[in-house]
Amino acid sequence: MWQDLVITIIGIILNLAMLPQITRGFKLKRKMMASSTALITTIGVLIVGYVFFTLNLYFSALLQIVGGTLWAILFIQSRIYKN
Repeated sequence: MWQDLVITIIGIILNLAMLPQITRGFKLKRKMMASSTALITTIGVLIVGYVFFTLNLYFSALLQIVGGTLWAILFIQSRIYKN
């Protein structure tokens, strides 16, 4: 399906865009985002990944799960590190 390809490409770009945010948090050892934002986004992205999986959009689902994991890392950083 062409939709799976388009969603996958966008997922790759968005996930790559998150990497500087995550690495900066680890470098500075400080909270970079509100915990509630990171938690809600983590849950939402993982649910979308599950929905894509049920629609047989496997590559899109995989990228959403990766994105959810990256958001979970931001959530963990927001809980461990303080400003």
